[in-house]
Amino acid sequence: MNATPCAGGPLRLGTRRSALALAQSGTVAELVTAATGRPVELVEITTYGDVSRESLASIGGAGVFVSALRDALLAGEIDLAVHSLKDLPTAQPEGLTLAAVPPRADPRDALVARGGLTFERLAVTAGRARVGTGSARRAGQLHAWARALGCEIETVPIRGNVDTRIGYVRDGELDAVVLAAAGLHRLGRGEEITDLLAPDVVLPAPGQGALAVECASSDAALAAGLAVLDDPLTRVAVTAERSLLAALEAGCSAPVGAYADLPDGGRTVTEMRLRGAVGTPDGSALVQLSITGPVPASDGEAAALGRALADEMLAKGAAGLMGEREH
Repeated sequence: MNATPCAGGPLRLGTRRSALALAQSGTVAELVTAATGRPVELVEITTYGDVSRESLASIGGAGVFVSALRDALLAGEIDLAVHSLKDLPTAQPEGLTLAAVPPRADPRDALVARGGLTFERLAVTAGRARVGTGSARRAGQLHAWARALGCEIETVPIRGNVDTRIGYVRDGELDAVVLAAAGLHRLGRGEEITDLLAPDVVLPAPGQGALAVECASSDAALAAGLAVLDDPLTRVAVTAERSLLAALEAGCSAPVGAYADLPDGGRTVTEMRLRGAVGTPDGSALVQLSITGPVPASDGEAAALGRALADEMLAKGAAGLMGEREH
């Protein structure tokens, strides 16, 4: 990537204080410097979601990790912010623009289990295995998978950083925990993954594995500079997934999975398959459908694909399975 020098001093990049957020923001900071020729300094911001021990559902979903960063952007305290895209509410606020969606990392969920076990081995051999997750989406699909194997599991709600969550397995309190594979890899802890959960059995959260780079809409020069980081195929894929979420009128904590599949790396194919799943947290009911269309040429076409799949899912009863809704 060739640097294009821009006028001005260091850019202030707002980030959450967690180790994962700092790792993600540090990577983006290097890309921004390469793209703009300007140094980037990280500005650590504490969000309510970082200090609260309440469940995500009770405090408004993963969007609580985003609001403080957006407030700082709108106040001019920072120049840009980096978010985990799966945490972003689907409505874009006035005054801010999603300037770039860099190439997506591994979108799958990952199991970290005692004894290096896969999910199937754990479910079959552990009796009623205790699996920790803070996600109703994961819980529902894991219960459904276990039942398909002729087993039952117990899902245990957990919060905390990666060390805290994996610690529940290390100290024997839980048999396994489920985390985003991308986060573990970004922290250099991919070797702790004992099983990668294929989207065929556990659909990830909409936008999982992708990052979002946001700036003020009024800073057209910065937005143009950041656009160099954008990966068009990643953007249309996550746009389709998030459009599905929005059309279902579901919040970040709703048990909705979505994945826009671009086989063969997405570089030579002409079609995109969008899969969606909505289920009860206990896995007793699940609506899972897919739709295939040409690879979208624009955000608008991607959004239309998401809305079309949402309509089919709602016709199959998806609305009655969502515990968390925002209107």
